[in-house]
Amino acid sequence: MRLLHANGMNIALHYHNSQVAAKDLQIELNEQRPESVMLLSGDIRDLTQLDKMTQQVIENYGRLDVLINNASSFYPTPIKHVTETDWDELLGTNLKAPFFLCQAAAPYLQKTHGCIVNLADIHALRPLKTHSVYSIAKAGLIMLTKTLANELGPQVRVNAIAPGAILWPDNDMDDTTKQQIIANIALKRHGNAQDIAKTVLFLVRDANYITGQIIAVDGGRTLHQ
Repeated sequence: MRLLHANGMNIALHYHNSQVAAKDLQIELNEQRPESVMLLSGDIRDLTQLDKMTQQVIENYGRLDVLINNASSFYPTPIKHVTETDWDELLGTNLKAPFFLCQAAAPYLQKTHGCIVNLADIHALRPLKTHSVYSIAKAGLIMLTKTLANELGPQVRVNAIAPGAILWPDNDMDDTTKQQIIANIALKRHGNAQDIAKTVLFLVRDANYITGQIIAVDGGRTLHQ
């Protein structure tokens, strides 16, 4: 977000539980350019809130040019332990909410010839072991990207980014596993958040003839079977 803001974009930043972090970031960026960042609060799995949040953006800025779907839930779901709650949480955050956010934003994006960027995952195409529900949800997000690119064109471009090893999981992955992952990456290193941010900026600002595409930002990890 800092990179988009540094390139002159006004931001509507959504948060659910991270109010303090969101507020701190808003203050930081508004000090650089007053009234350039607004906050939106809510559970995006609650579809009744999506139109409300979209309207707040329109009322504040008067237009909508870009929708970035990057909210995500991620945790293991071994098949014998999966519950309906797990299914609803992972599909809700990673697939259902992005779809209905696109629905809410589409009329405004069509007016501005805007774009949508979805944050998918390389495991949408190569499933992550014991993460079946997450992988299914991200696979759905890739198809969402392609179908909406077809349906919303020519006014709106829709693309997705599929990150590889960018941030390690919060569940304290051991060093041996990390090294095994890096060994299967052509560039022999993990990436960072700036790699994703630069790709988002490219898709938003410079990719006027690209739509319906999934860009893997993975250092070549998907080259290995």
